[in-house]
Amino acid sequence: MLQQLFNDLIKQDVKPLLSNYGYTKKSLNFSRKADDLVYMFNFQKSSGNSADNVMFYVNCGIYSVELAQIQSKEILTAPLEPECHFRARIGEIVQAVPDRFAVTPDTNKDDLIAVLLPGLEEVIRFFETMTDARSIVDYYMSGPFLHLSEESFHLLLKSGEVTAANLYLRALHGKYGAEHRWTIFENKYKAIFNIYGVKYDVS
Repeated sequence: MLQQLFNDLIKQDVKPLLSNYGYTKKSLNFSRKADDLVYMFNFQKSSGNSADNVMFYVNCGIYSVELAQIQSKEILTAPLEPECHFRARIGEIVQAVPDRFAVTPDTNKDDLIAVLLPGLEEVIRFFETMTDARSIVDYYMSGPFLHLSEESFHLLLKSGEVTAANLYLRALHGKYGAEHRWTIFENKYKAIFNIYGVKYDVS
């Protein structure tokens, strides 16, 4: 019964909403292509579900053809969420929405919809600010995050944005430089800077 409530939620509420924004459904994935980007929502059911508790996550992703090319990977026409370059749970983008939802015998579907659907629309508005590969890079630079850092340096240095690359490098070093794993990343970054003939300097 709870599984049916989840299925109805996807079919009757989520699908119509996302369809209005141009998203097409395949299984529990909803995607929309715009130029060189693919925007995606993935509804991931928990492996620990039971007859009394159906838990699910909403994963949000953006796939970039340009970043895939930098990675020397095959260009995917129908990428899955784990293959996206930007990845986040809905709660990381919309703080008022939980990362995990639970459908239990006590669940009021209207209450669930009142949280989930506005959250999806908020993510769509966030997606609208992510219009190209550089937008994704800017997001991870703002952390600064290690995720996608190698691709980010390639994108910046290839475009001649040496100042931005150096600022990002120093921010990463300031945040992660004391960690043992930094040496691994440092060697990779040095090799990338060398490719573009740019001096590697974290001072």
